[in-house]
Amino acid sequence: MPRGTAIELWWQDEARIGQQTKLTRRWAKRGTRPCAPKDQRRASAWIFGAICPAEGKGAGIVMPRCNSEAMSMHLEEIAFHVAPGAHAVLILDQAGWHGSAELVVPDNITLLPLPPRCPELNPVENVWQFMRDNWLSNRIFSSYDDIVDHCCFAWNKLIDQPWRIMSIGLRQWAHGF
Repeated sequence: MPRGTAIELWWQDEARIGQQTKLTRRWAKRGTRPCAPKDQRRASAWIFGAICPAEGKGAGIVMPRCNSEAMSMHLEEIAFHVAPGAHAVLILDQAGWHGSAELVVPDNITLLPLPPRCPELNPVENVWQFMRDNWLSNRIFSSYDDIVDHCCFAWNKLIDQPWRIMSIGLRQWAHGF
């Protein structure tokens, strides 16, 4: 990487979304017990998501499995969203497929693993919580395609709100403000 190249700080993680959803809090009249749907089926999809909080942008794909091939495709998607002439430092956990020999890392991305067992350092964990709380919980998915549709809807809604990516993702210790 040539001296003077702009650096973008990106964060990456994956989330499984499926028919076995978790129940979340709901607004209800005091003294009542609102009902919430619960499904026992097991179809699921994976959202591979990455955010660049300083720029308020993100890159994501929805995949049927979580493996090196899917991660390589996600890295390709992130590379597309990195500004022309810039280089991305992608901070991610140490999942097996993140360090696989089969992983294809684009030239404009450098992977930087987080310490083991430190999910609180990754703001994408907060993105998943926000998306589940607001767009992906308390529902019954009718099929795998329905899961994929809801995942895409939720991710695209997040991407359309750069201020939300910034407010969830910016970390003073990482961005130096």
